[in-house]
Amino acid sequence: MKFEGIYTPIVTPYDDDFALDRKRFGDVVEYLIGSGVHGIIVAGTTGEYYAQTTEERIEMMKLAKQLVKGRLPLIVGTGAIRTEDSIVFAIAAREIGADGILVATPPYACPTEREIALHALAIDREANLPAMLYNYPGRMSSNMGTETLDRIGRSPNFCAIKESSGDINRVHMLARDYPHIQLSCGMDDQALEFFAWGARSWVCAGSNFAPQAHIALYKACAVEGNFDKGRRIMSAMLPLMSVLEQGGKFVQCIKHGLTLRGINAGPPRRPLQPLNKDDKRALEQVIKVMDAAIAQIEKEAVK
Repeated sequence: MKFEGIYTPIVTPYDDDFALDRKRFGDVVEYLIGSGVHGIIVAGTTGEYYAQTTEERIEMMKLAKQLVKGRLPLIVGTGAIRTEDSIVFAIAAREIGADGILVATPPYACPTEREIALHALAIDREANLPAMLYNYPGRMSSNMGTETLDRIGRSPNFCAIKESSGDINRVHMLARDYPHIQLSCGMDDQALEFFAWGARSWVCAGSNFAPQAHIALYKACAVEGNFDKGRRIMSAMLPLMSVLEQGGKFVQCIKHGLTLRGINAGPPRRPLQPLNKDDKRALEQVIKVMDAAIAQIEKEAVK
């Protein structure tokens, strides 16, 4: 499977009682497809999979499949602490007809590189689907190093990696030593560098509410090879990225961003709390400035 373009880890809209709002979820799916994103990931961190029951996660997979209707690739996250639980989600993904799965390092357990590889290979045996690895040591406390990557090479299904370590040297290493594993940007403020090193896809939560901006950067760098334009777009996006990462309110910001686009994504599930008024104003301001700046860049590029 070729991962090309913007892949959105879709939010889970909840009503005021924290139940899944199926209609608004459908609204988000249609908004993303209409905006031109290239793939949707369900049960990612942005979708708050960690706050959902097994039954809810499987329901979300089925609902996403029904709503997407094959119009673009649907990837299903299999993240869980126990390998057995990840296998359950992987089998469910296969049964609903997902196009691929996302395989993360189990959180909290702090497995070794060998254990991470065995975990991933066990999931792969049951799913037999194209798989994107997800390396996020800042959240998972374990790193998919060379031993992991060498071991999972036993299966051709592992065809991509979402790299979210923030270590630019890992980007260099992956591009140089593992060219058979497609490099996907998982660190938003390094997107320009990822594209310079050959990444062809970007898994970006901000594309839930700002798909046009993310698509613009992808097209400038990966499609047009115009890194001068890419740097200008990236400069316009960096203040937003700073706000999203500040203060541990990432999911809340993504949801409020969608509200500004006319889709009320509801509150995050506890223990997270919604943004306060000051946080909302700060987010609204950077989005407004970013939208205007990128629109001007695109306008000038047409002349």
